[in-house]
Amino acid sequence: MSQSQDQDGVLPFVIRGQYIKDLSFENPNPLKHLTEETDKKPSISVDIQAKAGAVGENTFEVVLEIQVDAKRDNEQMFLTELSYAGIVTLGNVAEEHVEPLLMIHCPSLLFPFARNIIADAVRDGGFAPLMLAPVDFAYLYQQQKAGVQQKAN
Repeated sequence: MSQSQDQDGVLPFVIRGQYIKDLSFENPNPLKHLTEETDKKPSISVDIQAKAGAVGENTFEVVLEIQVDAKRDNEQMFLTELSYAGIVTLGNVAEEHVEPLLMIHCPSLLFPFARNIIADAVRDGGFAPLMLAPVDFAYLYQQQKAGVQQKAN
């Protein structure tokens, strides 16, 4: 098996299902952006957040929220937002490992599917497919924890 099992032969977590919770693609001025010839590259900003919440005993919904904003000369080219989720059941996992599993490992497994959905939406909107770079979810998790600690102080 690709995931390591504990002594009882139970996987630490299993993704039971994946789905699109919400998908939005806005193309406010397609005629202009698809007919004008320019060598100017768009400015693209990407925001990614991972969230998790309990939906049952040892079962969680992990959600990747991805927003891609593309502008050229401060004019909106496209905006896409995706909430992509997975239902995850945890096995016999020590309490200190639950949050890292849900916020690092599960998003890492969901991301390639979300990335493909974004690429298809952008392509179907008339633009070149946008292939998002891999994400370091461990770093993102550390940044989120640091932000929470700063707010608490």
